[in-house]
Amino acid sequence: MTSAPRMALQYILLFGASGVTLPFAGLWFRSQGLSGAQIGVLLAIPMLARALTGPLIAVWADGFTHRRTPIALLGLAMAVGYGGAGLVQGIIPWAVFWLIGATAAAALIPLSDVLTLKVAAREGFPFSLPRGCGSAAFVVANVVMGWLLTRMSADVVIIWAVTASLLIAVTAWRILPGERVGEDGPLSGFERFRGLGRLAADPVFMTAIFAVGAVQAAHAFYYGFSAILWRAQGVAESMTGLLWAFSVMVEIGFMWVVEPWRRRRGIGPWFILALGAGAAVLRWTVMAFAPPLLLLWPLQTLHALTFAATYLAGVQIVERLCPPDSHTAAQTLSSALSAGVLIGLATLASGPLYDAFGSRAYLSMAGLALVGGVTGLLLARRLGGSGRA
Repeated sequence: MTSAPRMALQYILLFGASGVTLPFAGLWFRSQGLSGAQIGVLLAIPMLARALTGPLIAVWADGFTHRRTPIALLGLAMAVGYGGAGLVQGIIPWAVFWLIGATAAAALIPLSDVLTLKVAAREGFPFSLPRGCGSAAFVVANVVMGWLLTRMSADVVIIWAVTASLLIAVTAWRILPGERVGEDGPLSGFERFRGLGRLAADPVFMTAIFAVGAVQAAHAFYYGFSAILWRAQGVAESMTGLLWAFSVMVEIGFMWVVEPWRRRRGIGPWFILALGAGAAVLRWTVMAFAPPLLLLWPLQTLHALTFAATYLAGVQIVERLCPPDSHTAAQTLSSALSAGVLIGLATLASGPLYDAFGSRAYLSMAGLALVGGVTGLLLARRLGGSGRA
């Protein structure tokens, strides 16, 4: 098996898990009798913790000889975290185990991205192709779990997540490419921390990942509460799975067709980021007014821009702005901010906003996306003048 399908398998398992935990974790916690505010807190804790756990995991991961080793260990940590959450009762035990599982799952994304970028550059295949396979798995997971939840209890969410986690660990151990962290072996702990510090002290780099992260974090209310809101509108869980699946199918089309075309045409990532931010402002503004099912379908097509476009633009922006020996730290810092601190704060706010305003809380997400888009445009103009863009 060549490296491209190996990495595709990694993304299939990783996003096959998140395709269940992202849309349906809120429903599982709801089935345990929790309020919207409590759900928001439980989902936000691991996101907020990524400001610390993300950089620490990046430094830890670069201490191994091969990039696949920490991926395998994090797969095991995912299984422990999600499995433990299904076996305990109470806010504190749930918070502890969900922190372990969700932290490991989030850390796997930048580690998998760095491995794929390295192998893709050497072997000449587009990064977006295996990554798009992960999105396809997200679709399947959405549909299958939506169907299962009409016939089984919400505990099937936990069973699915644990099974996928264990498969990630086995795949990393036996199948992923044996890409080395460095030709001369891993850097010392001091050197790894110093490289991370240089990135964190770079105002241009940090502003760039804030711009990307703000647009990505604007998905927080959708991730945590769209299924609950749609159920209140009379939309069945099976239809929720189809709505999520449809949005990701459009995302796949962007990754497999539009993204390679964009790269060939030389369209820059800053323009794509601005396009994604504009689509996010439109999407979340309309969603705030609880549109009917017929209108939800075209709104879901915007996911190709609000998520896929901004995600791929962010990966390219980070790759351009960081030194060659700091890719793991750079991608992890970006993930820690966008999929951690910012989305964690947005998720934390989403619970009380849901309790107080219902679907109108989407307006706050539109405002967050606008901030990210404007920040990106201003920084792109500055970098264009300095030659760093």
